Amino acid sequence: MTSPVPVTRRGLLKLGAGVAATAALANTQPAGAATADGRFELTAPSTSLIWKKALYDETVLQSFTIDNANGHIYTVQLKNGSGSDAAGNLCLTKLSLSGSILGHMYLMGFGHGVQIGVEPSGSSAYLWTETDGVSDDGSARGSKLARFKFVNGQTLTSTSSALTKYAPVAGASNTTCTVDPSTNRLVMRYHDGSTFRFAVFSLAAVKSGSTQKLHDIAQPSGLGTFQGYAAYGNFVYILTGNAYSDANPAPGNTYVTCLDLRSGQQVQRARSVAGKSLDYREPEGMGIQIVSGAPRLCLGLASGLGGARKASIFYKTQLV
Repeated sequence: MTSPVPVTRRGLLKLGAGVAATAALANTQPAGAATADGRFELTAPSTSLIWKKALYDETVLQSFTIDNANGHIYTVQLKNGSGSDAAGNLCLTKLSLSGSILGHMYLMGFGHGVQIGVEPSGSSAYLWTETDGVSDDGSARGSKLARFKFVNGQTLTSTSSALTKYAPVAGASNTTCTVDPSTNRLVMRYHDGSTFRFAVFSLAAVKSGSTQKLHDIAQPSGLGTFQGYAAYGNFVYILTGNAYSDANPAPGNTYVTCLDLRSGQQVQRARSVAGKSLDYREPEGMGIQIVSGAPRLCLGLASGLGGARKASIFYKTQLV
């Protein structure tokens, strides 16, 4: 494992992470415009954030998100028990930044949990997930987005009054989302009937009921098995790959692809060998962590035997 790239004054200015720079950008840019500059170098080495940690249920990690304001990780996985995938039943786990379990929720009938986002609010957190799962070849996939407050021990159904539902893209299927903590924008992945796309919205606008997009780009074909995504500034990072197998031996086929949200152009694509010593090792989910103003691009990995799965998270820090 390697140490993070040192945070320099020049780097912070480039990121717009200094307080003065952030304030100036906020006063000059339109609502929803990116305030983070630069993109992650995908060939840079990765560092471990958490290593082989148990989640509340024992199934495979599906995705995660990081509450940077309160210092928590939220993971989502299929709920224990046969039939959870087809029914769209999920387990949401709240972790410390060191991977200790702090609480959980169950989400019944929501979907597959391919990617989630978080919106901190004071000492509380609101999760953004898919909901209203629809059967799709043996698993459930969301048809709307949902926002709800994390309440330890609570079980929600897709009809719970605790949910606020959104459909910023009418008629979309396979809906998931993430929240960019650097811009407070919501990035939604959806299927339009012919292809998968990424739509970008101001988070505040979505909450007000607006459907106005800032950007809308197509996902390139041929990337491999989709496993999650994260957005930082003007770029979205896509995680693809499969678990180790005879047909996919170590170091595996895990790749991260960077797309420009403004143009849809594929900017970079690189294999990730983070956690290559893990058994099983299936890539699952992405997120952005902010530490002292500097961003980290995080990716999740599932490991362990069936019935005793573990979760690991690695991150990159180098920007270009």
